[in-house]
Formats: sequence, C-alpha cells, structure tokens
Amino acid sequence: MKKTLLRGLLNVLPLVLSIWLFWSLFESLDKVGNFLFGLFHITELFKGAGFLLILTLLFIAGLLFSVSPIAWLYDFIIRQLMRFPFFKTVYSSINDIASLMSSDNKNKGQQTVLVHQANDSYVIGFIMSDDMPEPLANALPEGDWVPVLFPLSYQIAGVTTLVKREDLTLVDWSFEEAMRYNLTAGISTPKGKSDKNTKEETDILSDS
Repeated sequence: MKKTLLRGLLNVLPLVLSIWLFWSLFESLDKVGNFLFGLFHITELFKGAGFLLILTLLFIAGLLFSVSPIAWLYDFIIRQLMRFPFFKTVYSSINDIASLMSSDNKNKGQQTVLVHQANDSYVIGFIMSDDMPEPLANALPEGDWVPVLFPLSYQIAGVTTLVKREDLTLVDWSFEEAMRYNLTAGISTPKGKSDKNTKEETDILSDS
C-alpha cells in the first residue's frame, strides 16, 4: 500500500504543481491587467481579460523593439540605470536567466560533451558558447579552449571549467535531455530509454 501511495504521489504531484504554478501566473497577470483597466475606469470584462491585455501589450512591445529608434532608446535608458550598483546587480541576474530561456540562444554553441578525468572516468558537461572572453584567452596557454559547464545535481548552479577542445568527446545527445539527466543525477531517464529497456525485458521474457 505504501508503494502504491508513493507511486500515485510521484505521478500526480508534478502535474498538480505545474498546473498550480501556471494558474498562479495567470492570476497574477490577470490582476495586473485588471489594474490597468481600472486606470481607465473600465470594469472587469470577464475572467482572463486582464491576462489577454498583458499578452497584447507584450506583443506590441515585441513589435516596437524591432524598430531601431525604440531599441536604441531602450538601450540608452538601461545603460543609464546600470550606473546604479543595486539595479545593475538585479537587472543583470534577471537578464542572464531570461537569455538562457530565450529560444534565440538555443543550439548556438551548446554541445553535450564528455570530459576525460585522470582516473579514466568521464564527466558530462556542456559547451555553452564558443566565444572566449579576451582576458581569459590572453591568460590561458596556447590551445583551442572552450568554457564547459558542469551543472550540479538538483541545483541550477554549476561549475564552469576551461577545457581544451581536443580533450572533449562530443556526444550526439540533445542539450535538454542531457541537462535533465545531469540535474537529476541520472534519476530522470532520457526519452526513449525506458521504452528500450521495456522492449529488452519483453524479449527476455519471450525467450524464456
């Protein structure tokens, strides 16, 4: 009975938490949108009207940022605000996270690799970018160096190590699946592996 309850919890909990998270986000944005409606003395039209307003405003903002003068003005304002240390710290952190989540940055230099260790073991890492900052390039010995990220299990943080490209083994494995495998310390099985194992078990049972 204990195993059955645990199995039910492990299957239902991720779904419930995901729905709760997205619903909370929907409620928060809907309240902000309704607040904007209230500024123009417009009562709540229907549930979700504020959320649709926020999405519309974000879409319009995306169109405006494609116009050079608007983008230049925004960058100018950000550069002025970056003079304040506290704002710079907060903005830079949020901007870095947003950049990681942006689809524009996906598959640009991100490569799953194996790094050979001294005891003949391997560590899974990720080449996040092929661009090496000039200060590091000048400080390192001759060679083709690349930054490799080693994420820590169950954590967003990781260790960035500079490794020679010749010491890396490229792996034909998608960034998303490899990252999920690394962050969960191998608990999260990559897609397709379970099906393969199930098929092998079925073949063994058939042979017996």
